[in-house]
Amino acid sequence: MKSSKIYLFMIAMIVAFYSFSPTIVNANSDEKIQKIEEFVEEQMAISKIPGISLVIVEKGKTVYEKGFGYADVKSKTPVTSDTLFELGSTSKAFTGLAILQLEREGLLKRSDDVQKYIPWLKLKYNGEQQSITINQLLYHTSGIPTITIANIPESNESDALELTVKKLLDQPLDRKPGSSFEYATLNYDVLGLIVEKVSKQPFDVYIKHHILEPLNMNDSFVGLHQVNSNEMASGYKIGLMREQPYTPPIYRGNIPAGYIISNTNDIAKWLKLQLESSQIYSIDNKLIQESHIPDQSVEPFDKDTYYASGWGVMESDKKQYILHAGENPTFTSYFIMQPDEQLGVAVLSNMNSSYTTAIGQGVMDLWEGKNVNNNHSDNLQRIDKIVTLLCVIVVGLVMFLSILLLTTVRKIVKKQRIRVSLNAKRTVFLIIHSLVVAIFLTLLLIFPKIVIGVNWEFIKVWGPTSISVLFYNAIVTSVIFYLLGLLRIFTKEENK
Repeated sequence: MKSSKIYLFMIAMIVAFYSFSPTIVNANSDEKIQKIEEFVEEQMAISKIPGISLVIVEKGKTVYEKGFGYADVKSKTPVTSDTLFELGSTSKAFTGLAILQLEREGLLKRSDDVQKYIPWLKLKYNGEQQSITINQLLYHTSGIPTITIANIPESNESDALELTVKKLLDQPLDRKPGSSFEYATLNYDVLGLIVEKVSKQPFDVYIKHHILEPLNMNDSFVGLHQVNSNEMASGYKIGLMREQPYTPPIYRGNIPAGYIISNTNDIAKWLKLQLESSQIYSIDNKLIQESHIPDQSVEPFDKDTYYASGWGVMESDKKQYILHAGENPTFTSYFIMQPDEQLGVAVLSNMNSSYTTAIGQGVMDLWEGKNVNNNHSDNLQRIDKIVTLLCVIVVGLVMFLSILLLTTVRKIVKKQRIRVSLNAKRTVFLIIHSLVVAIFLTLLLIFPKIVIGVNWEFIKVWGPTSISVLFYNAIVTSVIFYLLGLLRIFTKEENK
């Protein structure tokens, strides 16, 4: 009788535990979600990012998905899980997987020399032609310089990928292939061209048929030219300390490295595949595992972080994290996964901002029960603040010089200033004045090339819009200053 009571008591305790445990779990999840939402909204306010789409997957399920802010600020269109974003460099993992698929089919080997597939791609280091393998492209150890991103041609033509790769022909390598890591987005454009050569079909068609469709990523596209949806978010850049709409040039030749278009509905499927928790078996999980194997033959590119096939692999607190950030002129993304817990976070945003990465990392930390660092700062935002202040100063200078110019013109019209012939003194002033303006304009035009090795067109596309405002204001200031000087040199106050 006593044992029966004990037995019944144990059953009652078990029933009670299972009755109340979901409530405890849900309460815990609700608390996490509340913290995450507060964190995201706070970071969006600081960063000026107009819109964000966030998804969290865990153990094969989408446990959280939400849009924040606007897909289009002017029309107040809210971000939803259907809103499409450019992925930026998180696109590279799709290209890396394509290479592994083609190797599985026996159509290439990652140890092969790139010239086996692109015979004309002959690259040199210190004047000597080098052998570059497909693996070295995958791991960013080919020696192709980071700065080659500035040479990507504007094009929406079907041969844009080949045109982009040909831009490397006149570019010497920064280092001997295989010797060290240097991130260069064009590595993956070369890989994209290899996919075309080997598969005998356009890169966008291959990715659509062999990766996106098997994963039922039916709302994702390979390049802007494929997009046939009205769900595409508008892109923005920081400028004059707020979001500014901007439409960058089309770089169709950079699709393998940065222009997969997707939403969080589809990215959830992509994360589940990476975490081996997807029920979609048309893509072998062994290929996915292989794409996560990093190259440890070179020094890590970040603290305890090595590069794999389109993924960074980091060891932190005895846990492995698989991650990658994406950055385009007006969009950013960040994917981070913790394989042991089958946990993944993806953040898509419609502004070029490093806050996207900080938000993704913060969401992962909060979901894991860690404290989050709120002290992130964005270099572009910092530059924008400085340049905005300079813009105010230069605009003030333009207004001052304009008043002086108009006053001088008014005096000439009223005959209060009269024309004079050039004498030796005025000729010297003319020469000095012309030289000063010419030198200033020349330095202005070549300044980015000297400082960071790029031209103003690259700055216009990738930098805050305030830089373009400052540039054009500086030119206007120079012109007004020159005209004012000419009028002062060729006229004088009439003696009363």
